[in-house]
Amino acid sequence: MDFGDGFDFEDSFPSMIARLGVEGFIGELCDGFRLLMDVNMGLITFESLKVSTYLLGLEVRDDELLCMLMEGDLDGDGALNQMEFCILMFRLSPCLMDMQGNEYPVQARVINLL
Repeated sequence: MDFGDGFDFEDSFPSMIARLGVEGFIGELCDGFRLLMDVNMGLITFESLKVSTYLLGLEVRDDELLCMLMEGDLDGDGALNQMEFCILMFRLSPCLMDMQGNEYPVQARVINLL
């Protein structure tokens, strides 16, 4: 996927699961959540996301940050908890949504581990 700024996004989640296993992958998702969250609130907020993108050297407009939050905010509180973040990551990974585990889809196994 090309974001128009020379940055290409490749869905690496399926290969991460193959390499790390489901439990390892969950750990990576949770680490990613913690990197982006407001440590006092335990949520990814607009402010924490803005600071994180700045620290990563990314130039993201405020309206784009708000859209990211709105896309994953299932309970309407304006922020992302860990479960909302993980669900959003799955929804953004078409390959992962199509992967099948031994007994049932990988996404169901991951959600059960959370």
